[in-house]
Amino acid sequence: MVESPLPIDAETPDSLAGGLSGVCDTHLHFYDQNYPATPDAVLFPPDAVPADYREIQDALGSERLVVVQPTTYGMDNRCQLAAMAVFGDTARGVMVVDSRTPDSELAAMSAAGVVGARFHMLPGGAVAWDELEPTAARIASHGWHVQLQLDGNTLPRHLSRLQALPVELVIDHVGRFMPPPVPESPAFDALLQLLSEGRTWVKLSAPYESTGSTVDQTYPEVLPLIDALVDAAADRLLWASNWPHPGQVSPPSAADLVALAARWLPTVELQRLVLVDNPAMLYSFAA
Repeated sequence: MVESPLPIDAETPDSLAGGLSGVCDTHLHFYDQNYPATPDAVLFPPDAVPADYREIQDALGSERLVVVQPTTYGMDNRCQLAAMAVFGDTARGVMVVDSRTPDSELAAMSAAGVVGARFHMLPGGAVAWDELEPTAARIASHGWHVQLQLDGNTLPRHLSRLQALPVELVIDHVGRFMPPPVPESPAFDALLQLLSEGRTWVKLSAPYESTGSTVDQTYPEVLPLIDALVDAAADRLLWASNWPHPGQVSPPSAADLVALAARWLPTVELQRLVLVDNPAMLYSFAA
């Protein structure tokens, strides 16, 4: 993949949170051609294995990670579980399951560090909307949360069912509004309403998924939404790299990601909260 540099001013730190201990990257994927892609896959990224991520992790200055099952493998979670094992207790996982997944399998994944079930409601997703409630009911007893990716502009039509889930909810990629609305829009207001109820989290990650921009990698269209989220609910926000940026021709480098995080979270207090404290709470890392 080709990396395009983002200009960084002299005050930008060399690593996330200036080297603060316990920084967590809450969304990344592994790819390995030794594991077959699902027949319905729409993305076929090149191999991205634990040794590759350790280089990015060193550049970012992060210590903890959350491995998320990508759409490429459907409901076959083996590649991500194998990668998690390499990182031991510094890793947590979010896998793809449904209401038919045996309790024994859920328990085994819990023991391996899995804490959530992913629902990708865009092309390539393996589990449909009608599985949301029954799957949430199944994972509740294991202490898992639901992680949801959708076009945030559709949030109002799903709001009531999301509010009724028996587990906590994590929404990917700044809501992944396609295209980004103004912060005063009904769709963004639905996201703020979920956050205000104290059972929802939002990941500050992958702004390119909303803009499709390959020109201005500061992603100015998404910035007003990020600022509004930080102002409204900093204690419900998470940060993620979305490494290795599947589907992106010009992905951000580690330096780009550090610069973006410094812009989104301009104070040490915000950085500690979003990069360390919030993920430690949600993903049950030691304080």
